[in-house]
Amino acid sequence: MLDRNRQHQIAGPGHGQALSPDLYYDGAQNYSSYGRDYSEQDEGFNPLRLLFYVVQYRWLIVMMAAAGLVAGIVVTMMQTPKYLATTQLEVLVPSAKVFQDIEVVSESSDLRAFQTAREKLKSRALAQRVVFQLGLSEKPDFLFPTPNFSLSNIFYRAFGISKSPSIEEKTPEERERIAIGRVMNDLTVTLVTNTSLLSIAFADQNPKYASDIANQVAQSFIDQRLDQTSETSDLARQFIQEQVLQVKQKLQKSEEELVAYAKDAGITITGDEKSLIGSNIETLNTALATAIQERLDAGRMVDQIDKGRGSSLGPVLESEGLQKITDKLADLTSQYQQKLGILKPGFPEMQQLQAQIKELQRLYNNGVLTITDSLRQKYQEAQNKEADLKSKLAEMEKQQVIFNDKNIKYTILKREVDSNRSQYDNLIAKLNEVGVSSELKTQSAAIVDFATQPNNPYSPRLSINLAVALALFLALSASIIYIIELLNNTFTNPEQIEKELGLAMLG
Repeated sequence: MLDRNRQHQIAGPGHGQALSPDLYYDGAQNYSSYGRDYSEQDEGFNPLRLLFYVVQYRWLIVMMAAAGLVAGIVVTMMQTPKYLATTQLEVLVPSAKVFQDIEVVSESSDLRAFQTAREKLKSRALAQRVVFQLGLSEKPDFLFPTPNFSLSNIFYRAFGISKSPSIEEKTPEERERIAIGRVMNDLTVTLVTNTSLLSIAFADQNPKYASDIANQVAQSFIDQRLDQTSETSDLARQFIQEQVLQVKQKLQKSEEELVAYAKDAGITITGDEKSLIGSNIETLNTALATAIQERLDAGRMVDQIDKGRGSSLGPVLESEGLQKITDKLADLTSQYQQKLGILKPGFPEMQQLQAQIKELQRLYNNGVLTITDSLRQKYQEAQNKEADLKSKLAEMEKQQVIFNDKNIKYTILKREVDSNRSQYDNLIAKLNEVGVSSELKTQSAAIVDFATQPNNPYSPRLSINLAVALALFLALSASIIYIIELLNNTFTNPEQIEKELGLAMLG
């Protein structure tokens, strides 16, 4: 082949004489084919020349194209599939009416309301609310997703497995911060042109998370607005009324359960919140204390009787019959002593006095014995009464133990009744506090379309990756061909001689 850089070696049309450089340039400048210079022919796009290069480097182009297809597939396999779910939220901007001192104040709105709603949907406070309501801080696969682009993804996708991350190494605050960051980063909120609709889109590797979070963001936005105006709006009143109805039903049900259980268990409660058994035990304790005191008093008298001091007891001394006998006995004894100085004991009169004294003494002793016997009987009755009360008290205490066992469930049911009643009273009080002087606002947003769980990932797209990779590798092959041709300084066919040197071929 001829070297395009060694033009002086090219022979002219003569008998093998060499063509000088001056003659070459003169011939190259003056030579023309069909009245047109080759310099003019080289200008512009030449499809035949391009086809020539394609055919010449066809294997290089084919290999680069195949490499591009393989690279596109590999890149697709290295990317983690992501699913996109979209919720449509309509922002309602009615004019709010405030009734205050019979004056109506209207609140105007403009496009800023939609921009404000958009920024609130992207706020950290709303993301934190979504994380709390869905419990995202406790879901490892959401906190630590698979890398978006990694060689390990090829292995995971090829064998259909996934990593099992652990959340034990992170504190609850760190997990919450990570979850909030993920919600904020993967959330997209756009305003649909010429409408009052906001498109809420969320992308995640898990299709269920994508749809749940998109829907929850919209619902949390509505709930957030309701929380801000729940105390003064009609919706708050309706919500409280529904809660009152629910709590009232719960209260009635809990009271019925309490009464039914008390009836089945035989539990009777007095008006002062005490059981009938407890009241009986208190009564028995009081009666037992009285019986013990009576038994002790009677016991002290019996002790005096046993010691031979029965005649000195109070009941004996207080007896009117014995007092008369004692007086008469003292009188006869005094007469006997007076007459004893005159008469001898054997005289009939003296013997008659002695007989009367003995009879009175016998009557007195019998009277004392009767009283002491009654005191002993009273003491025995006191003992029997005390024993009977102790027996009844022991029986009541056994019943109290059984009652306490039954009272455990009764107390639980009673506590539930009290709790429901307290909730009911609080709700009634709160319902009464809602007055007509509050600011009345309607619902500020409504969900038009809920996000459905996507079936196919929106990223990666194999067709797009293949197209991009094929284009890049074809461009790379074109660059390689251009460099090869730039470095190539030889003529491969006669046409190149005519183009490059402007000389006609002979023979």
